[in-house]
Amino acid sequence: MTSPYQQQYEQSIHDPEDFWSIPAQDCHWFKKWDKVLDDTNKPFYRWFTGGMVNTCYNALDLHVENGRGYQAALIYDSPVTGTVQRFSYTQLRDLAARCAGVLASKGVQKGDRVLIYMPMIPEAVIAMLACARIGAVHSVVFGGFAPKELATRINDAKPKVIVSASCGIEVNRVIPYKPLLEKAIELSAAKPGSCIIVQRPQQKARLQDGLDWDWEDEMAAARPVACVPVAATDPLYILYTSGTTGVPKGVVRDNGGHMVALKWTMQAVYNVHPGDVYWAASDVGWVVGHSYIVYGPLLKGCTTILYEGKPVGTPDAGAFWRVIAEHKVKTLFTAPTAFRAIKQQDPAGKLIADYDLAHFEALFLAGERTDPDTLHWAEEKLKVPVIDHWWQTETGWAIAANCLGIEKLPVKQGSPTKAVPGWNVQVLDGANQPVRPGEIGALSVELPLPPGSLPTLWNNDSGYIQSYLKEFPGYYKTADAGFIDEEGYIFVMSRTDDIINVAGHRLSTGAMEEVLADHPDVAECAVLGVEDKLKGQVPVGFLVLNAGVTRAAAEIEKEVIQMVRDRIGPVAAFKVVTTVKRLPKTRSGKILRGTISKIADNVPYAMPATIDDPAILEEMQAALQRLGYAGAGRKMQ
Repeated sequence: MTSPYQQQYEQSIHDPEDFWSIPAQDCHWFKKWDKVLDDTNKPFYRWFTGGMVNTCYNALDLHVENGRGYQAALIYDSPVTGTVQRFSYTQLRDLAARCAGVLASKGVQKGDRVLIYMPMIPEAVIAMLACARIGAVHSVVFGGFAPKELATRINDAKPKVIVSASCGIEVNRVIPYKPLLEKAIELSAAKPGSCIIVQRPQQKARLQDGLDWDWEDEMAAARPVACVPVAATDPLYILYTSGTTGVPKGVVRDNGGHMVALKWTMQAVYNVHPGDVYWAASDVGWVVGHSYIVYGPLLKGCTTILYEGKPVGTPDAGAFWRVIAEHKVKTLFTAPTAFRAIKQQDPAGKLIADYDLAHFEALFLAGERTDPDTLHWAEEKLKVPVIDHWWQTETGWAIAANCLGIEKLPVKQGSPTKAVPGWNVQVLDGANQPVRPGEIGALSVELPLPPGSLPTLWNNDSGYIQSYLKEFPGYYKTADAGFIDEEGYIFVMSRTDDIINVAGHRLSTGAMEEVLADHPDVAECAVLGVEDKLKGQVPVGFLVLNAGVTRAAAEIEKEVIQMVRDRIGPVAAFKVVTTVKRLPKTRSGKILRGTISKIADNVPYAMPATIDDPAILEEMQAALQRLGYAGAGRKMQ
């Protein structure tokens, strides 16, 4: 007998039009689609062509009209300011309508771009929904991005209006945004007509006459605006992701397919329903924030959490448990690095006992590979299912997951389980041919991609083909390497450029990290390949130890070297490892392995725009110098 998961998966692959037409009927359409899947202009597939929709209407107005206006839509929890604020669906709808009026008063119309450069405050969510309300295309840039990087996004999107704030707050540090924004506009060839500035009490900004407008003043004077019907294939937003050439790629998300897919995933993948409290501990500047702080939960009628804080330090490693307990969170979605930080500060999980987590049912992890040690720690301490799932900025939602709302499958260590319905995942070799089960290759997705994934790049169809479709014709290149086992479980080992060649042997740095992370004293680790004259490349490891560890680091380093030798073998040539206080990461928690490799290899590199703390790179340079890499410390360019 076919299992519920297998039945849905096979239908989604063999009859995608029929499969996706069912969740589409659960959404509001001003005009129903003419065709579910339009393949007349391959490889530019389009979903729900001919349909007319409005994403804001489906996220807010529809719930109010269906009698759910009283329910909490958004809870803003900010330990850095000591603020908790709740917005009902009616209140959020009215604020979005008024903000849409502000944008309209500045000349914003359907199809115009609005750049949002904001901290984690309610106004960021309101601005996103206001853009969707009038058919404007928003482009959210992580608050605090450097002016040069912000300028490249302004030049590409050419926004008519920029919405920003006077400052952001990072734990105990206030970051003025206005000077960064002013510098970015100065560097940009494309100039916005207006800037709407939220004046935060922690630091007010100087406003320029004729360009800058105060958010509160504009909201007070604005007239609410109704939802504007747009084509299902019209863009909802642009989200920039780093490109290999240094020029960011503007990932486009459409309205119709995105709306259908995101609403469907809330129940199918995360097993949440209208009225449930869902928390994605991310940032609105990242894809997780777009999909699962803002759109997914609101489309489904859930209560979503907007958290302005950290997993540790605001005030301690019990911060997440407080939020879960206080707001009765059912499902949490965060990055493995957040849990490694918590585990590093509170290895025994003692702070969990201080909070009532009775409403908490599931933890989802994504953003980078979940090592088995972190998985086991979370399972043991929280006593709920811990689900690793795999997706990307470009895909918009999970490629592989344990779909709790369809059928809970057995968990396999190191695997995000199986492909989610809609994603035809294959492992290919260099000749574009599928490999045998268990064999490592390039994880790829056969076209067409499901709704909600990127249909193209902003004003760059050729770049879309070059970046994602050219290397493996007929497939989307994920740029991740891995394998699929005999039972269909997917194992994402590393980025394809993290497969290193050691004396002719192709080895996964991710597999080595898995071994290191299994050591009881190791909180976090990274393994990367560096150049070697004899072997081509050799792996180098970095360890961050748990708080309270008193043993000598040198002993632990010897032990993990032996563990790799025992579990992977001498072929790994893993002989060099050092202990560091912390690892350089992006603000979303991804370890900057490529940057570390460039330092070791004496290759010029630029300061990553998304780095959480630039000072950490100096620590890494010192660590590499201790290991004998003469190139370490080369000046950044």
